[in-house]
Amino acid sequence: MGLTDHPELQPIIFSLFLMVYLVTVLGNLLIVWAVISDSHLHTPMYFFLSHLSFTDICLSTSAVPKMLVNILTQNQTITFTGCLSQIFFVLFFCAFENFLLAAMAYDRYVAICSPLRYTVIMNPCFCGLLILLSLLTSITLALLHCLMILHLSFCPRPEISQFFCELAQLLKIACSSTLINNILIYSVTFILAGVSMCEIIFSYTQIVSSVLRIPSSSGMYKVFSTCGSHLSVVSLFYGTAFGVYVSALFAQSSRKTAIASVMYLVVPQMLNPFIYSLRNKDIKVSLRKLFVRQSFL
Repeated sequence: MGLTDHPELQPIIFSLFLMVYLVTVLGNLLIVWAVISDSHLHTPMYFFLSHLSFTDICLSTSAVPKMLVNILTQNQTITFTGCLSQIFFVLFFCAFENFLLAAMAYDRYVAICSPLRYTVIMNPCFCGLLILLSLLTSITLALLHCLMILHLSFCPRPEISQFFCELAQLLKIACSSTLINNILIYSVTFILAGVSMCEIIFSYTQIVSSVLRIPSSSGMYKVFSTCGSHLSVVSLFYGTAFGVYVSALFAQSSRKTAIASVMYLVVPQMLNPFIYSLRNKDIKVSLRKLFVRQSFL
């Protein structure tokens, strides 16, 4: 059903989301390009950051282009297979980003609290194993939800009050019982977000404890500036997710929930590259080298 029924607002929404999508893709591609091309950035922290940027591109691509096509063609239909595919990719990339943020928090914890053992603990094999386990877990969870949807029946010509196929909205229009599906959603979300958030909170508790023992204020500032970008991204990711959850509980209009979902599925993916490029000296230097090299060529 999109974000609005007013025809005069459709061109504005199309232009806005097209611009946001292009900025998201370009910004995150620059981060990935900078990490790949600069050997100084071949460290665990930037290894996870490049995967985060690629995930942001994929997460935004799983929903926004279809909405742009719907607005452009004035055709708001989607096949059941297409809807199921969209649900799978949104769930998969959301779960994978959740794990990546936890892995990045652990990386900062090891770097600050055990700097002498950092290269031993965060070795390439261990980092690759974290990515692999995150991928497998995310795929399993997304497939599990999609397989449970296949057991549901839907009324003729169902209408989804969203700008993409969202799992919660799809369950609302099902004609059969969705009790097991809802139990699965709450259980997986509680375990997934709970474990990751506990790991992030534990990591930063240890980091703060270590920082308070640093005698110099310059050393404390350096540590906090190192973690500032990650903390901003974590706050944006979980803050907007919590906002969507609250709006779904208390919002009277389903369109308000759809607008809240924009803040979760579109805005963070656009802002993440700016957060890391503006607050990170290494990224800024690497991007400057890339632009100078391209200008010379």
